[in-house]
Amino acid sequence: MFHALVHYHEIALKGLNRGFFEQRLVHHLRSALKDQKGIQVDALPGRIRIDFPQESFWTRIRETLSRSFGVTNFSLARSVSIDYTSPDLNALKEAIHRDIPLNSFQTFRVLTKRAEKRFPKTSMDIDREVGAYLCEQTEKGVNLSKPDLTIYIELLKREAYYAFNKEPGPGGLPVGTGGKVLCLMSGGIDSPVAAYRMIKRGCKVVFVHFHGRPYLSRASEEKVKELVNLLTHYQLASKLYRVPFGDIQKQIVLGAPAPIRVVLYRRMMMRIATDLAAREDAWGLVTGDSLGQVASQTPGNIQVVSESTSLPILRPLIGMDKIEITQQAESIGSFDISIEPDQDCCSLFVPPHPNTRSRLPDIQHAELKLDVQGMVKQGIEQIESDEFVFPR
Repeated sequence: MFHALVHYHEIALKGLNRGFFEQRLVHHLRSALKDQKGIQVDALPGRIRIDFPQESFWTRIRETLSRSFGVTNFSLARSVSIDYTSPDLNALKEAIHRDIPLNSFQTFRVLTKRAEKRFPKTSMDIDREVGAYLCEQTEKGVNLSKPDLTIYIELLKREAYYAFNKEPGPGGLPVGTGGKVLCLMSGGIDSPVAAYRMIKRGCKVVFVHFHGRPYLSRASEEKVKELVNLLTHYQLASKLYRVPFGDIQKQIVLGAPAPIRVVLYRRMMMRIATDLAAREDAWGLVTGDSLGQVASQTPGNIQVVSESTSLPILRPLIGMDKIEITQQAESIGSFDISIEPDQDCCSLFVPPHPNTRSRLPDIQHAELKLDVQGMVKQGIEQIESDEFVFPR
């Protein structure tokens, strides 16, 4: 039997709520691996263990753990039975010697963790004994500071686990522990990264995309579907709402001064998103705003747009520049999708010189001439939705 030993860090700091966060991570891993027969996921003291019958399963399990938020690090491990009342380590030493990759190193060290503190030998005692045995059997040297290979040992009550590698996980918190939020998804580079960062903080993200039909093609919608499908690999299930916004923009164009149209568009999106958030029981809205990046993201316009909703607007990219955002988009795989050409509603009916310092009284005065509630109702009534699931 093979094992993946999964460790967490932030979850361990949750005090009396630790059990809830741990069980959410266990549930997530079970759901992510449900299509793999013979896999079992269990919570052990201070760690999670995934049991699987063949080493060929490791590739899929490794991919899953590398994108499962809450995981700090993980390793491919094997185990031997031990008696925690006995100091005998012979079975463990022989198993490590049998499986150690002899041709991959010249120096090594042993690092032991004892979850079972009643074991008669300390962690350092085990390090020394196992290290001395392996030196004798393999004729390899010990290097405690920069070894070619680190052998990880973890002792529990009935089992000792050993591994020859430890890989980093994505960190963060398990999906679902942060409640539900609604993300405004444009199809550009920024909003998928904003959604990713909220999923990493434990939020379940629902998506809404405002498209330019009937004046533009479906290109932006298809791109957003592809982006949501990618992000579903992290949260396993997603919903996407698609709102036709072209006619709403046209009404704003016909009824409001050109310089403030962009802010009016954004405020209308926030109102429709707020209605959808109530439907989804979401506690906040998420945008890909980065301070000063475009006209709608100046300090004054951010303040005016925020006034249009009673919900908190979360802006996880607000202090990041375009280079930082692009680097994260590349790391999660969304960048190549985001730069595909499309026709987005953000480019429809955009004035040549949008106002960067809108005043709330001016915006409210302009909205008195618009059928705001009628446009919100129009957007809600024409919504289409899609469901995404991983693994399929």
